[in-house]
Amino acid sequence: MRALTVHELGDPAEVLRLEDVEEPAPGPRDVVVEIAGCGLNFADILLCRGQYQQRPPLPFTPGLETSGRIVAVGEGVGDRSVGQRVIAMPRLPRGGLAERIVTPATATYPIPDDLDDAEAASIHVAYQTSWFALHRRVALRPGEWLLVHAAAGGVGSAAVELGVAAGARVIATAGGAEKVERCRQLGAEVVVDYSAEDFVPIVRDVTGGHGADVVYDPVGGDTFDRSRKIVAWEGRLLVIGFASGHIPEVPANHLLVKNYAVVGLNWSAYNERDPGAVVECHEALMRLHGEGRIAPVVFAELPLDRAVEGLTLLGNRQTFGTVVINPGGQPVESTPR
Repeated sequence: MRALTVHELGDPAEVLRLEDVEEPAPGPRDVVVEIAGCGLNFADILLCRGQYQQRPPLPFTPGLETSGRIVAVGEGVGDRSVGQRVIAMPRLPRGGLAERIVTPATATYPIPDDLDDAEAASIHVAYQTSWFALHRRVALRPGEWLLVHAAAGGVGSAAVELGVAAGARVIATAGGAEKVERCRQLGAEVVVDYSAEDFVPIVRDVTGGHGADVVYDPVGGDTFDRSRKIVAWEGRLLVIGFASGHIPEVPANHLLVKNYAVVGLNWSAYNERDPGAVVECHEALMRLHGEGRIAPVVFAELPLDRAVEGLTLLGNRQTFGTVVINPGGQPVESTPR
């Protein structure tokens, strides 16, 4: 079986090796899944560099979300069966950039026929992150102004769609004309090209001075600092991540100026602390997809031996939506759908 393996930490282009590895075998309550798609996330780049909150022992295989078909089940698995299509969360250090994985049956989620493999490999981490952030952490309400930063990325585009589905008025920021247009297609009411415009005065203007009730920030750094200037009275500023590489600090006295809250979201922790909530979220997302209210954007599908290329595009912010790795497929080049 082939898998991409990291033997020493560094940039993916330097440390990922495509190797033959041992076939996975299911233990009690485990399943083996043949991978049809592995969605790439910025966290995969951080894993390779040793900068992610999880640091699996070397050697390891990155890849945090997959879709595929169950090909073997272990003892004690009663609610999953061979042949069933699922989203599967790999168990590090043996991640999803491989032809097959073994993972607990409880870390798999059935998918309907109207969700194809590439979409299924793109929906779990990004849409769960955004759903928990918007609904569980800040209780987004219809009619509120939602500002989504880096709205062309995986979690950002998911936040735009989920915000629109919730009845919010969405302002998106993205870099470049093509990404701006894609955000409009997702339903954003206003889109700011941050490579050419300053979002602060634009948000003030379009909201009539009200500001953003909710700010969704996966960037951090200066983006976070400037967002504090236009968060609304009793607004909520969501800390999703630090794609800029800079972790901001909040002056506590500033929170009192407009009675706003800074709210963190570590979605992966729910898998251990409240797995039932993850199942409920999955079911809600499947309903929204079935109703045509969300549709994961797949930027490109690439074979396993081109995963480094996909991670490079992602790291250089040259993608919109998600790059999916299909170990047995043919490449589908940069055609968001």
